[in-house]
Amino acid sequence: MGCSKNLVDSEHLMRQLQAAGFAVEHDSANPHAEIAVINTCGFIGDAKEESINTILEFAQRKTQGKLKQLYVMGCLSERYLKELRQEIGEVDKFYGKFNYNQLIADLGKRYYSELEIQRTITTPSHYAYLKISEGCNRFCSYCAIPLITGRHHSRTIEEIVDEVRWLTTQGVKEFQVIAQDLSSYGLDIYKEQKLAELIQRISDIKGVEWIRLHYAYPAQFPYDILPVMRERDNVCKYLDIALQHISDNMLNLMRRHINKEQTIELIKEIRQQVPGIYLRTTMMVGHPGETDDDFEQLKDFVRQTRFERLGTFTYSDEDGTYANKHYKDDIPQRIKDQRQEELMSIQEQIADELNQHLIGTTQKVIIDREESNYYISRTQYDSPEVDQEILINKEQQLKIGEFYQAKIVNSENFDLYATI
Repeated sequence: MGCSKNLVDSEHLMRQLQAAGFAVEHDSANPHAEIAVINTCGFIGDAKEESINTILEFAQRKTQGKLKQLYVMGCLSERYLKELRQEIGEVDKFYGKFNYNQLIADLGKRYYSELEIQRTITTPSHYAYLKISEGCNRFCSYCAIPLITGRHHSRTIEEIVDEVRWLTTQGVKEFQVIAQDLSSYGLDIYKEQKLAELIQRISDIKGVEWIRLHYAYPAQFPYDILPVMRERDNVCKYLDIALQHISDNMLNLMRRHINKEQTIELIKEIRQQVPGIYLRTTMMVGHPGETDDDFEQLKDFVRQTRFERLGTFTYSDEDGTYANKHYKDDIPQRIKDQRQEELMSIQEQIADELNQHLIGTTQKVIIDREESNYYISRTQYDSPEVDQEILINKEQQLKIGEFYQAKIVNSENFDLYATI
């Protein structure tokens, strides 16, 4: 369940289970196994509800004799371990976010430390997610992540480079570099920001075709990554940087450690240093204290900045967060939903206009999959699962996981159409 960081944990566990002699399936549409392991998400209300419903569904399967053993791991059980144990007795054992490898021993098997950087890839074999750190020190008002994952902890450059080298031997060409906070990478173990050096080292590895960066934090942004993005052909001109809001009032209430003027200057600097970059961001509406004026400032900012990729979500009051303790969740859900819809309507128009400008251009694309009428592909500006796709007519046979030059011929509803 949940984010790509959870997916990486699942892939590591799957590799260990397979080495121990188990046959393992990931997200089976028709589960028939003797043992089920659910990796939960505990980020916001909807995600927690989905995780709990999944646990209950498999608990019922166990009660009906369709399942012998049920284990739960991940963020939800890290945060609500005591409550879950009391409420769902059908689960054989709960594990948190960081001790899930204990499951191997509990199943009577040994942990293969020599396989520590190896994974069972569950994505299409040509791309993988690469987690470079865990945790966060920022403590934004609304966010429960530090309560679940703890303080920021970087992996060493050497370990990450070794993992990338191994993944390339498995056919991986495209790497989605992920962390709760890319900007802080290296501060804990090297006492300085090391994202730029890490990405340089990865881009030097033979077989690495695309590197895409996810979840930079705007405050204390590592500006030395920008020349790397500009000069390295295999570092995608794409940056996922969650801004959340723009008014000084909201940035202060959200405890974002940055103000409106600094945010605008940051965006300007990124676009100046990396011409043609696509920026993905997320915005939150309905945080306690958000006035009509705050929301109008946010709409104006989105209109003027014209983000190539933008998502929105409504504030969710999470137990234990600063906002939960110090603010009242006083904005009605209908207002939150209305603001979200209004903001996305603005972004839809921007996205459509930007796509229209791509018609007639030629783009390097990678083929993700084949469907009945089209091959489905992406450009360097499109991250899997979250961004738009390029639909290519089946005029000739193409290979999944290979790169091609595609001419954009049409645009419709966030998707582009192309021919080879």
